[in-house]
Formats: sequence, C-alpha cells, structure tokens
Amino acid sequence: MIPAGFEYQRAATLDEALSLLADGGDEAKLIAGGHSLLPLMKLRLAAPSMLIDIGRLRDLSFVRDGGDHVVVGALTRHRDVEIDQTLRDHVPLLAHVAGQVGDPQVRHRGTIGGSIAHGDPASDLPAACLALGASFKAVGPSGERTIDASDFFLGFLETALGADEVLTEIIVPKATGAGWSFQKFNRRAQDWAIVGVAAVRGERTGISLINMGPTPMRASATEEALAGGASAAEAAARAAEGLEPPSDLNATPEYRVHLAQVLVRRALEEASAA
Repeated sequence: MIPAGFEYQRAATLDEALSLLADGGDEAKLIAGGHSLLPLMKLRLAAPSMLIDIGRLRDLSFVRDGGDHVVVGALTRHRDVEIDQTLRDHVPLLAHVAGQVGDPQVRHRGTIGGSIAHGDPASDLPAACLALGASFKAVGPSGERTIDASDFFLGFLETALGADEVLTEIIVPKATGAGWSFQKFNRRAQDWAIVGVAAVRGERTGISLINMGPTPMRASATEEALAGGASAAEAAARAAEGLEPPSDLNATPEYRVHLAQVLVRRALEEASAA
C-alpha cells in the first residue's frame, strides 16, 4: 500500500501547471483532492513519475450563473457544489449528487473536476453530468476546447482529456423546475454504487447509469421508450438494453441488470412526481 517514488510539484497558476505538464509528458499527473489518484498509486495501479498539485488554484473554484446554464470551476469541492444556492435552484440534481459522494471528509477535500477527469464508471458525478447534458472545458497548449459529456468518457478510467490539458470548467444546462431523481444501491453509505441512476425529466430527458459498463452509460433504450410514450415501468424494463455490466465481488451482470431496472423505474416515478 505504498506508492512508487515520484517528484512533487505545486503549481501556483494554471499556466505553470500547463508548463509542468508539458515538461513531465505522459508520466506527469495532476492532483487536487487526491481521492481518485492516490488510491490507485497505493495499489501500484498508477505510477506517475511526477505529481503536479493544482489544489491551490483558487481561480478554478467557483459557481457562476451563465444565463441558460451554470458554470462550475473544476476545483470546486464537492461540499461547495452541494450547498451552492445557484445549483440548488437551477441544477438540483447536481447539488444533490455531490452530497452523496463518499463521506464528509471526501466531500470537503475532493473536487468535481477530479471526479470527472478520473472517469470512473462507478463514480456518481460523471453520471449526473451525463444525464444533465453537461460539457467540459479543457485548456492546453493549443488553447481551449469544449467537450460534450457524451463524448468525454471513452473507456475504463479513460477520457478525452489530453495528457497536456487541464479540465477547468463544468458547464451544465439549467434544469429549473424539471423533475429529477438519484438512486444508488450500495452496501454502505460511503461505498461505490453497485448500480446507480441519475435521471432528469423536463424539456429534455436524460437517464444515466453508474457501474453498468466501462464508462458512465446512458440508458438510451429507456430514453427512446419514454419518447415513444412508454410508461415508467415499460421504459425501465429496457434500462440495460445494449449494455454489458461488469462482474465483480459485489454483483453478477444479471444482478446488475435487475438492479438497473428497479432503480430506473424508481427514478422515473420520482422524477415524474416532482
């Protein structure tokens, strides 16, 4: 449980972080709260030669009303996302999900950008952003670019974020007045979800699944069924259609399929009642 040796650098500015990333190449990794990367390093599943600490870049910690959307700085702590009034008013699903991450210690240190950039399929916030139709702003040597959440998660712990880029903003369309629900089944409150569901129903419908594939997954078949007039129960029965859920010590694929169907039905019923 001891990581391999590494060089530690603390960036004082975003430009300095980008410069250090360029110097470190593929062997350099960013760290802020550390709750995603450090466990992998302790297990020797990741062994970067350089860690670049961006946790003190306070310019990347904010929540800003953007008119028809809300912009969240990538270094905003989970707890700050949870209690922010702008998010509670206009994107309540995101605020609520941030309050379900880990335990209080994790929520006071972990950052939303770290969770997104890590791309863990068992993580809550990536799935919430996928359901909400969010997009992510990244900054690198070539400038800024914006990546839709639907294009961001490529594979297990793999995202579209370049090795020389820094995730700076999460841009979330407002869902004021929309129905929403977050359902998660786990053994203990602070554990990763065996299966989870984030759902929003308003001008647009978005349903995403946690731990049902190598990335956060859209329940596309359920969304199509709802668009065709299906009931919540009928649409939920198709929740796992086209997906290949993993098998591990916690659940078989068949059990995850059953959980997905049950949780999606509950989520749709709650979102429709809002």
